[in-house]
Amino acid sequence: MTRIPVRRALISVSDKTDLVPFVRRLVAAGAEIVSSGGTALMLREAHLPVMSVAEVTGAPEILGGRVKTLHPKIHGGILADVSNPSHAADLQIHGIEPFQLVVVNLYPFEATVADDPTLAEALEHIDIGGPAMIRAAAKNFGSVGVVVSPDQYEDVAAAVEAGGLDGQLRVSLARRAFFRTAAYDAAILGYLTGDGFPSYLVLPLERVGSLRYGENPHQKAAAYTDGTGWWTQARFVQGKALSFNNLVDAEAAWRLVNDLDVPAAVVVKHTNACGAAERATLAEAFTAAWDCDSVSAFGGVVALNAPLDAETAAGIAERFIEVVIAPGLEQGAAEALSARPAMRVLEAPVPGGADLDLRRVEGGLLVQGRDRPDDDVGAWTHAAGPRPAEETLADLCFAWVVAAHTKSNAIVVARHRAAVGVGAGDQSRVGAAERAVARAGERARGGVAASDAFFPFRDGLDTLADAGVVAVVEPGGSKRDGEVMAAADERGVTLMFTGRRHFRH
Repeated sequence: MTRIPVRRALISVSDKTDLVPFVRRLVAAGAEIVSSGGTALMLREAHLPVMSVAEVTGAPEILGGRVKTLHPKIHGGILADVSNPSHAADLQIHGIEPFQLVVVNLYPFEATVADDPTLAEALEHIDIGGPAMIRAAAKNFGSVGVVVSPDQYEDVAAAVEAGGLDGQLRVSLARRAFFRTAAYDAAILGYLTGDGFPSYLVLPLERVGSLRYGENPHQKAAAYTDGTGWWTQARFVQGKALSFNNLVDAEAAWRLVNDLDVPAAVVVKHTNACGAAERATLAEAFTAAWDCDSVSAFGGVVALNAPLDAETAAGIAERFIEVVIAPGLEQGAAEALSARPAMRVLEAPVPGGADLDLRRVEGGLLVQGRDRPDDDVGAWTHAAGPRPAEETLADLCFAWVVAAHTKSNAIVVARHRAAVGVGAGDQSRVGAAERAVARAGERARGGVAASDAFFPFRDGLDTLADAGVVAVVEPGGSKRDGEVMAAADERGVTLMFTGRRHFRH
């Protein structure tokens, strides 16, 4: 495709960011500007030459502005394939001048519905003419370039100044345009279908970068976003680019640490905690989290739910850690971490909690609400054994949150609001208990444990009791709850039922 000089541009935008300097460059390059409504008024106030849409069409805006660009002299100028003789003849017969550039962004429907409008207000912000012009220009990318966002102005203005829009740029612009209209329609559909699980689910995702590879070097990978993820808003402080596995583990670590009390630290490996702790200071929390399983922690992801201070950063820098995530960095922290230049360091906002959890299966998705371990501790049932002291109950709550973030079958052993043994992803619950106490060793004595689902037999509780665990929390609900309760009474172990499980597959 050849380069197309821009002699005529149609401009109609809701977001007027950087519009005037952009149009000034188009005019200086010889382009005639056609515009409408507030866009035309703004350009005239900037002393730029503008022809109104009404002047082109010979028809006034009607229906309060709902109809102004839906006219043959506008859409004919956008859709005409100037290389087609019959199109050229139609243009001449009907006195239509073709456009080489269309610049349109849409009524801010997404921002409008975020403010909880009435239905009438939301419907009024559904753009009709804008998407029609965008789609027309994108379809006709052989003859027209289309711009849908101010962040494209620089590249387009530079191309116009260099002689016109080449074919590669026009195709790229068309792709972005069709994505914008698809995302816009998806937002409207989402609003009209409401919360929950709609009959139709459209997920507009934009690629934000290629990844070096996937979980393994032979797998290609890329990252996509709907624009709301914490990781897309995070500030990258230092380090190598994030890998596929880094992002997966970072998501797990960041969600877990933000469900713990401040200050807390977690260390995650392969999406499971190999350490987690709440302490009086962040430095103490990090040390306690690391000490849970320092062998597994090697090369893991560290997440902190308080601003990273210099003392904690110095301790982190002494160890091999792939990724560090915190809500901020205090003075001296970045300098301390710079001793590990390859270490990836992120300042991140708190993760959202209302989004859907999606799992890919062949040909579709399984969709569920996101699991949050925000159980009402006051609703827990004291099922057996001694009543828990306040400190014991606090430890049980801590272990329960960590278990809810751990792959099933999961058992977490904790003491003084720090994990000391984690059994994750085991095929049997007793196996998870055995792995947890093996990692905890003598630290299990006097500690507590949490199980993400009920004990189907008493063997899991017996394993924990044999290691010296004094209190256990689990959902309950097994046909053999009576046997497990009897075992707790027999072993002198406090047993609490939550009534809710937290499987994580």
